[in-house]
Amino acid sequence: MKKTLVGVLAAAMLFSGTAMAAPASDVQKQLDGLTKQHEFPAALATITEGNGRTSAYTSGTSELNKRTPVPRNGQVRAGSNTKAFVAVVVMQLVGEGKVELDKPINHYLPGAIKDDRITVRQLLNHTSGLANYTEFMGLEKFEEQRHRYFEPRELLDVANAHPVTGEPGVKFKYSNTNYLLLGLLTQKVTGRPIAENVEQRVIRKAGLKDTYWPGVGDQTIKGKHPQGYARTGNGIEDVTEMDPSWGWAAGQIISTTKDLNAFYQALLGGKLVPPAQLTEMKKTVDTAGEMWPGVEYGLGIASAPLSCGGRSWGHGGDIHGYETRGGVTDSGRAFSVAVTALPGTFQDTAEEAGKAHEAVLATVDAALCGAK
Repeated sequence: MKKTLVGVLAAAMLFSGTAMAAPASDVQKQLDGLTKQHEFPAALATITEGNGRTSAYTSGTSELNKRTPVPRNGQVRAGSNTKAFVAVVVMQLVGEGKVELDKPINHYLPGAIKDDRITVRQLLNHTSGLANYTEFMGLEKFEEQRHRYFEPRELLDVANAHPVTGEPGVKFKYSNTNYLLLGLLTQKVTGRPIAENVEQRVIRKAGLKDTYWPGVGDQTIKGKHPQGYARTGNGIEDVTEMDPSWGWAAGQIISTTKDLNAFYQALLGGKLVPPAQLTEMKKTVDTAGEMWPGVEYGLGIASAPLSCGGRSWGHGGDIHGYETRGGVTDSGRAFSVAVTALPGTFQDTAEEAGKAHEAVLATVDAALCGAK
């Protein structure tokens, strides 16, 4: 994951552990801390037990400088959670014998990249060494890119114009380019758009009611939602309406904390990919501190420890206006939290931004360790 706290898509930390007793108000206190102490405009979260029972929480305001209630289970831009959805489609195609994990991506997309050695597996677990296109498209001047539509091949051209970061298969290096290529792969193999593949193969199969892939030109969030904010060259702006095409298969999906829980429960519960492919997804590589201590990355999902012991599986995401974090434990308990700005938007220093981000992670830790 990029260490930068504002302006680029990022990977996510995921946490889990065994249940521990905790006061019933702990999660609400954590959310209130995010909005009052760390200045996120809004925070919303959902705990989903293994039996499907859910508890929703909110704090703050949907609109900056107003007292507008935050919708329970409101929709947010889910950023890099999209990668897990795309990975599921790829692994379904592997299970169907249409894709091989250890074949070069250029076998399926001739000439797509310069190195014929880079495999599908290396794209899925971020060991390809390919340059991260989002670092080179001017997102630091987001106000200039916010309403622009990008074709996927245009984004690939950006990546191909920059040097690789390492030899394929050697080490983890997070790159959105990997999932750009995986999106193109699914379209080539199935003959259908990646959005349609995700809708039919994942969203419907998992029974997600409030998750969707925005269509071409759709800059809105369709359902009830809190506004998202970002720091741009114009100052802090409401960036809820934006063209997410620059994220595409690396970060375009809109979802809710409840749906994200249901998705990861379905995936880790073996309902979305065959057992052999789920086993492959859980084969991890060390992120070597590029994410956070203890995090390991599999094929589109990551695993991380929690203070109470055990690990979780899932993903999460950063995109202008929203940060999401969460995970699901071996017991089936899931938790997701969203805040309506990236850390660093409302904080004045890097230290304060870091503490704000740690507070988001601590909220996940508390919930998955048993808080109500």
